[in-house]
Amino acid sequence: MAMAMNRIAFISSPSVYQRSSHHHGYRSSRVFMSSTIRPASAEVTNGRKPYLPPREVQLQVKYSMPPQKLEIFKSLEGWANDNLLPYLKPVEKSWQPTDFLPEPESEGFYDQVKELRERCKELSDDYFVVLIGDMITEEALPTYQTMINTLDGVRDETGASPTPWAAWTRAWTAEENRHGDLLNKYLYLSGRVDMRQIEKTIQYLIGSGMDPKTENNPYLGFIYTSFQERATFISHGNTAGLAKKLGDSKLAQICGTIAADEKRHETAYTKIVEKLFEIDPDTTVVGFADMMKKKIAMPAHLMYDGRDDNLFEHFSSVAQRLGVYTARDYADILEFLVSRWNVENLVGLSGDGHKAQDYLCKLPARIRKLEERAQGRNKEAARNIPFSWIFGREIRA
Repeated sequence: MAMAMNRIAFISSPSVYQRSSHHHGYRSSRVFMSSTIRPASAEVTNGRKPYLPPREVQLQVKYSMPPQKLEIFKSLEGWANDNLLPYLKPVEKSWQPTDFLPEPESEGFYDQVKELRERCKELSDDYFVVLIGDMITEEALPTYQTMINTLDGVRDETGASPTPWAAWTRAWTAEENRHGDLLNKYLYLSGRVDMRQIEKTIQYLIGSGMDPKTENNPYLGFIYTSFQERATFISHGNTAGLAKKLGDSKLAQICGTIAADEKRHETAYTKIVEKLFEIDPDTTVVGFADMMKKKIAMPAHLMYDGRDDNLFEHFSSVAQRLGVYTARDYADILEFLVSRWNVENLVGLSGDGHKAQDYLCKLPARIRKLEERAQGRNKEAARNIPFSWIFGREIRA
């Protein structure tokens, strides 16, 4: 809920717990939290104002996976070791951000920076807004590792756990960390963007966290990561294509390289869910439908820059207009996953499983119809929006 961010208090009301009536029968307690306006006389400790996250989450569900399912993930550790960890690349064979950037130790460093800036002059403000939004999303990586470590049965219990699930999460995070590093440095050197506003946005976003509605449930968590990795693969791939058209071949190479990483990670996560469909199809298909009914929240959906209460929506609308990531892509990803996991041909399902199967198979067409209807309304509602990331210049959104 978008409100004046400096007026939101993150206070539960007091926390109210109740059993959900969800058909699973094992859905855990829902936690209701309401925002309040902090009065001017609010107590201050040691003369300092308390920290207030700039975004709040109204409703959260925790621990929806029944305890007996934990054994499934324990039993899959050998499988994860043999089938998941091979998707990681050895550090010594991995690319690093400096491979694509001007060499600071070189006598030609300043000339290389000048060349980079000349290429960036051909990039539009619209393109920079989308590239910045993608970079900020990548830079909030601490939040994503935290999210995966909320999942029962696969979390890193110690911070250095030797289990294959924990080893995957740490190494996946290490690979992803290079993406934000590289894009951040490139944008800094371009001279076209307000880096302080971008840095503030990153700090706000990490402080806010994210609410993917995965409920500490690895079934839901791995469905979410499968969807998101494909979404980022598409987004970075499209920014690569646009950079090439606009004449920046080096930036196109950078975005394409990041997209290739995302594709490899997508393959790994979809393989986990494929295995869950193999051994527990009913729970997995019901979880898949549950995630789609709640809608897949983008990782940076709590984005804020200290000025624009609707920053994520404005950034997303520019990405939609440029064709970087669209509602049609959302439907295409869903259709891809339904096909990838052979949802249409699942057998031996319960009544709830059959309902979930039917819902998922029909959903892509429904989303496309809604998207077609929305296009006209979006054109009528379009207006110029200032983006602090590009010094307040206005963009059609």
